[in-house]
Amino acid sequence: MRAKMMKTLIGAIAALLLVGMVSMEAKSQLFSVGQKDVNLGIGFGSYYILGKTVIPPISVSLDYGFKDDIGPGVLSIGGYFGFTSSKYKMTYYLYNDNYGRKYTEIMAGARSTYHVEFIDNLDTYAGIILGLRIRTESNYGEWPSAYEPASDAGLFPGYGFFVGGKYYFQDNLAVFCELGYSIAYLNLGVTFKL
Repeated sequence: MRAKMMKTLIGAIAALLLVGMVSMEAKSQLFSVGQKDVNLGIGFGSYYILGKTVIPPISVSLDYGFKDDIGPGVLSIGGYFGFTSSKYKMTYYLYNDNYGRKYTEIMAGARSTYHVEFIDNLDTYAGIILGLRIRTESNYGEWPSAYEPASDAGLFPGYGFFVGGKYYFQDNLAVFCELGYSIAYLNLGVTFKL
């Protein structure tokens, strides 16, 4: 239920930002056609983390400036790869052993983003991710046979949506913040312009 409310809230924020981006007058663009940005991020909060985080959500994405004749901004295409790992520990009072399950989530796909600059040195954008999500699971410890759960591992459709901003300190270096739904709800990181 919480995840559904979070998705709805983030979707509403993204829609409002996109409407604002289209209706406001934009400045000259920080992000341009032919530009390639590589984003390296670390995430906070995730629908896919169960129990204790072992490896926090990390992501790598690429934005390539593709088209600039759609409204005041620039459309980019690129790729996305996200990864996180968690561990769920179980202890039942009838058993003294600690046991549980380890989870790994991988999300990979295509990413498309619409960039508009409203403030100097700040590239604001909204976008979507479409691809695949892979979940692996493994048990650890000695599970009582009556309690061993069924597996949820497999290959699933993966998707995400986000709004964000990149603040450029130099021509080829920026920090970014993205709020959305992908491998994490909040991503912070650095961007390198190639």
